[in-house]
Amino acid sequence: MKDTRRQPATPGPEQCPTAPQRATPRLHPQLHSQRLFISSNLLKACRSRILNMHCGQVPLTLLVLMFMNTSETCTLRPHITAVEGEPFYLKYCLSSSEHENEPATIKWYKSNESHGLVELSSSSSPRITLHDYVLEFWPVQLDDSGSYFFQTGNDTHEWRLNVIRRSKHRCFAEKQVISITVEVKQALQIPCDEHSYYKKLVNRTLLYKNCEKIEKNINSSFRKNAELNDQGYYTCMFFLYHNGKLFNVTNTFNITIVGDHSNIIPVLFGPKLKHIGVELGKDVQLNCSALLNEKDLIYWNIQKENGENPNVHEEKEIRIKTSEGKWHASKILRIENINEINLNFLYNCTVASEGDIDTKSFILLKKAELVDIPGHVFTRGIIIAILISGVAMCLMIVAVIYRVDLVLFYRDFMGRDETLTAVVDEIHSLIEQSRRLIIVLSKSYMSSEVRYELESGLHEALVERKIKIILIEFTPISDFTFLPQSLKLLKSHRVLKWKADKSLSYNSRFWKNLLYLMPAKTVKPWRDESEVFPMLSQS
Repeated sequence: MKDTRRQPATPGPEQCPTAPQRATPRLHPQLHSQRLFISSNLLKACRSRILNMHCGQVPLTLLVLMFMNTSETCTLRPHITAVEGEPFYLKYCLSSSEHENEPATIKWYKSNESHGLVELSSSSSPRITLHDYVLEFWPVQLDDSGSYFFQTGNDTHEWRLNVIRRSKHRCFAEKQVISITVEVKQALQIPCDEHSYYKKLVNRTLLYKNCEKIEKNINSSFRKNAELNDQGYYTCMFFLYHNGKLFNVTNTFNITIVGDHSNIIPVLFGPKLKHIGVELGKDVQLNCSALLNEKDLIYWNIQKENGENPNVHEEKEIRIKTSEGKWHASKILRIENINEINLNFLYNCTVASEGDIDTKSFILLKKAELVDIPGHVFTRGIIIAILISGVAMCLMIVAVIYRVDLVLFYRDFMGRDETLTAVVDEIHSLIEQSRRLIIVLSKSYMSSEVRYELESGLHEALVERKIKIILIEFTPISDFTFLPQSLKLLKSHRVLKWKADKSLSYNSRFWKNLLYLMPAKTVKPWRDESEVFPMLSQS
């Protein structure tokens, strides 16, 4: 199944072909045909000539324009790579001559090493859909790799498809990455609108940088001025629906940011004039730093009005290249054993390029001597400090001696009661140890003191299901609005009614029903006398 075809010659600077060239491929015996082939070099050569109408004939112009306008959706490359699990399509575009012919029968074939040449149809696989000139995969899988043929009339086109595995550790496949290089401060554009074929099906588009989401609902390209930290992998993820299922298509770009290689105007860091306070007999270092180009110079310019200064030394220049392609230079002037000659003297640092210059000056000044504090001010400050310390000490002594009285006064004044939350814990403890919650339905029972106990018991009964509730109607009640909402849910359950004199006897129906609803406990039929009266066994 080898495809052999003759490449058309690339047009020269003064030539432009007037008609597309055809070659007769040698294919499977069932697929002897001719195919139309227009190289990308021919399109590029004629693009500028089309605008100026220098190409030979108008039909060729229309043909080339048709190929350029459909390059986004037509599958022109003979070798294609796809990622498993994503929707994929192959589309054949007709030539102008084929448009003039009558419609012909369209067939799609697949050829691989295991099955040979097989004609495809909509029933070949639930993932494959045929739309005349388009073969769709929903989605494409690893076993879809192979050669695909499109046949209409006497024309046949072939593609070689290679399906690669999806990466388990990244949101993109490295073989599908498109590399783009952008200079700093230039326009950085991530084309997230390239999939025009799926445009009508796309529900939303997300943008990821190094597999971390940075933008959502991208309707078009992502644009900004490039910075160094913009470098990385950008993935456009398109979400689309097909037959009620959600699919995603990815498009990844490797963005490399490079520095601006154009020259800059050199500049020194810091103020143009800087005063430095020094002490006589000490050493000092004056640092001069600048941002400059590779061939620019930085140096110290010392006005030697009083002759040579043997204590002044210019150290070696240190130069580092920045990530933007520029240079950061630093040059230190070291002055040893400063004397009166070094004071009030200009030490100039200069950076120079071919057409620009920048200068910064340093002046050494003698530090002002420390002024002693007057005696009376010092004495007054000491006295105040001693008084404040004495008062603080007295307050601490009083607080220690009368700490009990102070605490009791604070409790009475604030009305603090620390026993309240001990009550809450006791209620929880008693409820957790109980197996039944007996509620007497009466208005007098619903007081504020038992409200919390009732709510806690209802929570254990309705939510935790660790306790059962027994409702007793002491007096006939027609209005239950005073009861908690959660207790109303239990109103439909069995309620024991107290019937005055009829319920007094222990053999009455009321006490029997109450005993029936109480938890059962196993009792040994025969017990030793020492178990019943343990004190008797000790006497």
